[in-house]
Amino acid sequence: MVDNSLIIHTDGGSRGNPGPAACAFDVEQNGKEIFHQSKFLGTATNNFAEYSGVINALDWLMNNNIYPQVNFYLDSELVVRQINGIYKVKDENLKKLFLEVLTKIKEAKLKIIFRHVPREENSRADLLVNQELDSKLL
Repeated sequence: MVDNSLIIHTDGGSRGNPGPAACAFDVEQNGKEIFHQSKFLGTATNNFAEYSGVINALDWLMNNNIYPQVNFYLDSELVVRQINGIYKVKDENLKKLFLEVLTKIKEAKLKIIFRHVPREENSRADLLVNQELDSKLL
C-alpha cells in the first residue's frame, strides 16, 4: 500500500539577528523528495525566517492539496511550540505570522502535525537555506 502522507521539513535562518535571511522547505513522500523551494527574505530575524519557511510550505501545500496527512518537521522549538499552542506569541511581528499560519492550516482542511526535531534531522532544509543565502551574499 502506498502512503499518501507527506513529510515537510522547513527551516529559516539569518546571518545576524536581524540580518540577511532566507527560508526553505523540502517535501518528501515515501522517502523520496518530490519538491523543494527556498526564498531570500532580505533583512529579517531568525524567527521571522523560521515562520516564513512554514508559510511558504503551507502555500505550496494548499496548491497541491491532495494529501490526507502532513507532518511538518522544524528545528525551531519556539515556532513548533507556538504553533502547537504550548507557548504564547508575545512578539507583535511574529503574532502576524503566527495568525497567518493558523489561517492557512484552517483553510487547508488537512490533518497537519508540527514536530520539533534536532538540527541534524533537518539537514536538507538547512542546506537549502544556506545555499539561498550564499547565492545572494557571495
